[in-house]
Amino acid sequence: MQPIKPQGGYAAESKKLISLALPILFAQLSQNTMGLADSIMAGRVSAADMAAISIGASIWLPLVLFGHGLLLALPPTVAYLNGRGQRRHIAHQIRQGVWIALGASIPLGLMIYHSDMIIRAMGMEPRLAEITLGYLHAMLWGLPAYLLMVNFRCLNDGLGKTKPAMLITFFGLLLNIPLNYIFIYGKLGMPAFGAVGCGIATATVNWLMCLMMLGYSKSAAHLRDLNLFAKIIERPDAHTQKKLLRLGFPLAMALCSEVTLFALTSLLLSPLGANIVASHQIALNTSSFLFMLPTSIGMATTILIGQHLGEQSPADAKKTAYCAFAIGLAVTVLTALITVFLREPIAAVFVADKEVIALAAALLLIVALYQFSDSIQAISIGALRGYKDTKSILYITMFCYWGIGMPLGYTLARTDILVPRLGASGFWISFVVSLTVAALLLSGRLYRIQKQPDSLLLARLEKLK
Repeated sequence: MQPIKPQGGYAAESKKLISLALPILFAQLSQNTMGLADSIMAGRVSAADMAAISIGASIWLPLVLFGHGLLLALPPTVAYLNGRGQRRHIAHQIRQGVWIALGASIPLGLMIYHSDMIIRAMGMEPRLAEITLGYLHAMLWGLPAYLLMVNFRCLNDGLGKTKPAMLITFFGLLLNIPLNYIFIYGKLGMPAFGAVGCGIATATVNWLMCLMMLGYSKSAAHLRDLNLFAKIIERPDAHTQKKLLRLGFPLAMALCSEVTLFALTSLLLSPLGANIVASHQIALNTSSFLFMLPTSIGMATTILIGQHLGEQSPADAKKTAYCAFAIGLAVTVLTALITVFLREPIAAVFVADKEVIALAAALLLIVALYQFSDSIQAISIGALRGYKDTKSILYITMFCYWGIGMPLGYTLARTDILVPRLGASGFWISFVVSLTVAALLLSGRLYRIQKQPDSLLLARLEKLK
């Protein structure tokens, strides 16, 4: 296993990254717009219906992203096998991914189904609790479809075909809006389900997108040599699943813990008043929207690094990482400047209350700074996934989010121990601190991996394939 010389220049590598990242970005935008459409359309029924979707999402997202994270071992694995010229092994990985998706659906589905225990513990009013639970139970029917879709999306993403997921997700968005209209407001002879109708529409769209992804994976010319559907059912392979879960479980835990951190932050700020919570939510929504940019670059980085390592070219893998950081930081400079200079108009998109706009504008200044660390850590995570070094991602993010971010945030926001309590600003300052530490540790870990002798690096990856 001798490493080969690098094949292309930085401009060519940057072009590859951008061509992979843009469809991923548009797919994420479509997915997020579905959630936005749900909130807006349910809000026209009542405030309780809109609140039910918000509360339901805080329970649904950590769990479904855990299942999603388990399958994120597939893109680097597929990319590596493709680059290594061992495409004949790819179908086996995907078939075993089906078992992981279906297996994860059972415990995750049970937790969602019995989420009434969480809802009761929150002490919300009975009507709101009833709507929230109905919404979650409707969403539950789409869980296996979502995870199966992710499984086959990972196949195509790993092969560098990121446009199919973009087109299918956009089509899902176009379907979601009329289905919401039918099920929420009771059209075409259907009962008016309100927020529960959003759950029915989303579950339906998940199944339709799953079928579209399966149809594409079966008919696409570039996948025919894989014989993906030669076996309708393949027996579970404990050895392969163990390897995939060894890579995917840390990613699942990291995703779940990050989402839970932000959900808990909102709860901890709730005693400080509606205006504080609203301003925090504006900053969080803006940050989440902007985070799609480095996340897309990070996912593209995973694919290209995996492919280059499969081709036995660690030098090209390093080049990919350098290009990703350069592109990510260039984009971040632009988005940070936009955030600073348009912070008040951005806040005004969400609310009309001048006090909330002023509070949110102050938080958006911190968000602008936060984006730099966020971009570096997102791209570092993408690169480490490509090197199949996922345990370090879990250890570092858990330490930074929960060992630094949450304790420091609570201390600054809710106590006078270090400074007079800062409210929402305290949490955002802690996010900057914790993400800066995460960015340093993750990029440092990436540097240490890249400093390994090529022969040792390639031998380790060969064992993990």
